[in-house]
Amino acid sequence: MNYNFYVYILTNKHRTVFYTGVTNNLFRRIIEHKIKINEGFTNDYNVNRLVHYELFFNIKDAIAREKQLKKWRRLWKMNLIEKNNANWDDLTESLGVTAKILDSAKTFFKKNACNEKCKRFGKP
Repeated sequence: MNYNFYVYILTNKHRTVFYTGVTNNLFRRIIEHKIKINEGFTNDYNVNRLVHYELFFNIKDAIAREKQLKKWRRLWKMNLIEKNNANWDDLTESLGVTAKILDSAKTFFKKNACNEKCKRFGKP
């Protein structure tokens, strides 16, 4: 079976913060960032604008690239982004992630969030 892996860079509205990640499902992962499912850095700094991504067919290559980008200076990342996305557009919709999909995902996770948290902490 063939898998795709993605290394991606997110930023916030003012482009003051970058987040670099790796995933095997960019569509799902961007939705998670957009609707703030996971706690952490991206939520704390409102980092949810997809400005760059790269496709890999081997997880080892993807992880190596993620590590490389995480070591890069800010200016190098900015140059990489501007090379393919000069206007710093949010590339989310180019993946097919629409406002309607995000609204549906928010509704789904709101309904199911307590169920998962309650199970995890043994509450009814």
